[in-house]
Amino acid sequence: MPEFSELTFYLDILKGALAAGLAFLVYLFFRSVIGKFLVSKEKVSGFVLSKLVFPGSFLLAILALRAPFAQKILAFGTGPNRFLEACFVFFLALFFIRLIDSCIQGRFLRKRVPFPLPRVLHALILVVLYVLILFMILKGILGINITPFLATSAILTGILGLAFQGVLSNILSGMSLHLTKSFGRGDWVRIRDTEGVVMDTNWRETRIFDRSFNVVVIPNNIVAAEIITNFSSPDNKSAVALPVKAGYESPPALVLKLLREAAREVPGVLTAPAPASYIMSYDDLGISYLLKFWISDYSRKQATATEAGRHVWYKFKRENISIPVPVVDQVDHFVSALAEKGEAAGPAPGDEEIFRALAQSAFLRRQEGERAGELIVPEEELRAFSAWLRRKRFTAGEILFSQGEKGVNCYILVKGKVKGRIVYAEEDKEYASEFSIGPGGLVGEMSLFTGMPRTATVVVDEESEFLEIDAQALAELLSRNPELSEAIAEIVSARNTQNQEKLRKIKELSAEALEESSDKTTVLEYLKKLVRFFKRS
Repeated sequence: MPEFSELTFYLDILKGALAAGLAFLVYLFFRSVIGKFLVSKEKVSGFVLSKLVFPGSFLLAILALRAPFAQKILAFGTGPNRFLEACFVFFLALFFIRLIDSCIQGRFLRKRVPFPLPRVLHALILVVLYVLILFMILKGILGINITPFLATSAILTGILGLAFQGVLSNILSGMSLHLTKSFGRGDWVRIRDTEGVVMDTNWRETRIFDRSFNVVVIPNNIVAAEIITNFSSPDNKSAVALPVKAGYESPPALVLKLLREAAREVPGVLTAPAPASYIMSYDDLGISYLLKFWISDYSRKQATATEAGRHVWYKFKRENISIPVPVVDQVDHFVSALAEKGEAAGPAPGDEEIFRALAQSAFLRRQEGERAGELIVPEEELRAFSAWLRRKRFTAGEILFSQGEKGVNCYILVKGKVKGRIVYAEEDKEYASEFSIGPGGLVGEMSLFTGMPRTATVVVDEESEFLEIDAQALAELLSRNPELSEAIAEIVSARNTQNQEKLRKIKELSAEALEESSDKTTVLEYLKKLVRFFKRS
């Protein structure tokens, strides 16, 4: 059985352990309170308190144990008093180190600026400081000779270094990545076959959130050895390349222009640098082109490239630009087309559909008065006119035309929806009004009838189908129906006279153009010139 003095010593150690356990429970309580009410709200005060709650809890416990009433109740011996003094000095030093560190970090947190010191290096510096203070307390207060311990720790460090080569390699690689600033949290990077946004880099690994919504964990030594592509450096602008192929029968200048137009119409594509298009090679099936544009949100790279490709397809389709396919597929398509043509009898099915869409639209119908809604021309003339019209499909986001452009055609919306925006000036300030048009609506007819610039910017809101009426088709209709010119001139001049106050605010319309479009005689003369021009050609 141990002697009484030894038993007292063990009891004192047990009492100290109980006090330490109580201090730990206090620490857990305050940490949960601070975390719930302060840290979750991203308050700097909460951040500082969360760093101080651990050493603060133990300091309070030690001060309580050193109080006179506690000394009488617990009856500590000499040894534990010295032990309590050593613990008090250690946690006091820990408290002040954490206070200074959290205040410095709090300044960066308040300014919402990343802390300049890498996390791995920051943690390593704190650990070194804690170990140095511990050695000083062991030697200075407890009187322990730390020389053998240092020698033993050197041998142990060598053994551990050999055993944990991979771990040390990851730590040093992580420090190197932070110091060289290869990437930071939130950057979009490609490492080996992984592309995603950097979530964090700790002492061992780098975590990346990839496009498949998975967290990819890569050891730091592998990251440091790989080629790293940082799409967020030196700025957020990144180039996206979209290869496209077109047939030899399509003029390269037209193809290059359409490619640039398609990119400009896609939301998220930057205007500076402007989209660019190039000829890459002449191949067996056609000419290979490259569309290059820049984005600032790399997370939408695939979505933006898809939108650009969608716009390219619709533009190519409207301009009859073919995308080359293997010869076998071309032959199959040609044979199928011949078979369908042989089976068909009478007019093409599309002609009747075009006529019905034209007849149901507002084109060539009276808009006001008792005869509102009546056709200005006989139905048979409208049927003949429908042969001059062609269907055109546009995808969502495409610009039908822009305000201020010269217009020599108009559109009948067969299905879908478009949105218009009119920008006008009043008292040296710019304002905008918006409108939408559904199936059966007429878009851009004033430019066709008068030669005026477009008075609005019209954008396709959802995939839509139009009937395009160009100047040649209108001239053909007017030549067959001379009296129609006067009817159109009367309707147009009356409408523009009524809306003259609104039209005058549009800066793209000159006073001369506005006056001419409101005069019946001038509009009639313009329509007659249109007929004469196409008759000569």
